[in-house]
Amino acid sequence: MPRPTGNVRLKAARVAAGFNSQQDLADALTRHAKDMGIRGLSIGVRQVRRWESDNPPWPQPDCQRVLSHLLGQSMEALGFTPPWGSGGSQQTGHSRRTLDASDAAGQRRVTLPRRLGAASQPSTAGVDFQAVTRSHRRLYCSVTPTQLHPAVVAHATLGCVLLPETMDSTRRTVAAALAETYLLAGRIEFFDLREPSRANGTLLLALQAAGEADDSLLGSAILAHMAFVPGWVADRDGALERMTAARTYARRAPASAEFLAWLDAVEAECETRSGNTRTALNLIGHAEDLLAAGNDHSSQDWMDWFSPARLAAFKGNTQMIAGHLLQARESLLHALASMTPAEDKQRSVIYGDLAAVEAASGNPEQACGYAEQALDQLAITWYATGMDRVREVRRALTSHQHERCVRDLDDRLYDWATTLSALGR
Repeated sequence: MPRPTGNVRLKAARVAAGFNSQQDLADALTRHAKDMGIRGLSIGVRQVRRWESDNPPWPQPDCQRVLSHLLGQSMEALGFTPPWGSGGSQQTGHSRRTLDASDAAGQRRVTLPRRLGAASQPSTAGVDFQAVTRSHRRLYCSVTPTQLHPAVVAHATLGCVLLPETMDSTRRTVAAALAETYLLAGRIEFFDLREPSRANGTLLLALQAAGEADDSLLGSAILAHMAFVPGWVADRDGALERMTAARTYARRAPASAEFLAWLDAVEAECETRSGNTRTALNLIGHAEDLLAAGNDHSSQDWMDWFSPARLAAFKGNTQMIAGHLLQARESLLHALASMTPAEDKQRSVIYGDLAAVEAASGNPEQACGYAEQALDQLAITWYATGMDRVREVRRALTSHQHERCVRDLDDRLYDWATTLSALGR
């Protein structure tokens, strides 16, 4: 596998910010300079190309200000080494790249050097580090997010220590596992802890690590997860920019039908939240066709968050929001029946959507029944997204709040354990 060339830090930050070409970034920097009151600064694509080269020159002060302000990172985090050196431990004749990210314990500094001296770790280091990454991935299905997240972040910190001490295939293995680890941390922050800004920063670290590994499919998966951040707040343009980048990366490597179908499902979710349910249903239909046809490429082992049952759940949610209640009920029941025990965490979301279908259909007792089943599942495997669904159903039942079934649901929803879990996780 060839080593990635160029300043992958700046490339990753550019793509994550929605600038899919060097020309796009050059134009945005020139406009942003004017907005910042820096007159006469014009940045061309040739300059951006130099900055994204293997040995990027240290930018002029005004360029530094605009780059850092537009992309939201320090110059070192963007892959530049100051003429006076980057500080920290020395690596004679080799440059270092520093990234900043925050974790539950506060601020930490991690270093992902692009060039290496001699390797000090054995060739087994990559496999050993990867094994823990895989274990964390499996534990996500059953371990409380607030308990798993610190372990995942600590593992990522270890990966940043190992990376400069490995070379060649071992380095690529560590980098890919580090990208997976940051991806898992970002998923927990977004879906379980409801911290989208923090998740976006973590996913950027994941994208940069995937660049170190030169793993296009992993990069595509990370970019698609990054699309959820604007997509969740109905920022359609922001979500589509990241989905365009994700699909571009997916074309650079053999992608399984399952992976391509998942990209459709992610974009459908973003379209649904922007109110474009017809577009979303068309995307889901295309995903179903992809899964039915299949292809010769096997799925990546790290892609454990998608299946035909999950696609049916996506479909049911979109149908419900579109007002197609009969079809939504059918899709959601099919998803529920098709899920494996390893997907139990997702059941709270499906129960919540079924409750929403019944609430919209004027069936408060059935709605409360499904909502209580969601709470039963949440007591086993907490999932903030599932609790969000239950609370949305309760709001939809306001006109029935004096009925016994709704009061019983309130007793469950606001008991000590559920309230403290919802507020404290």
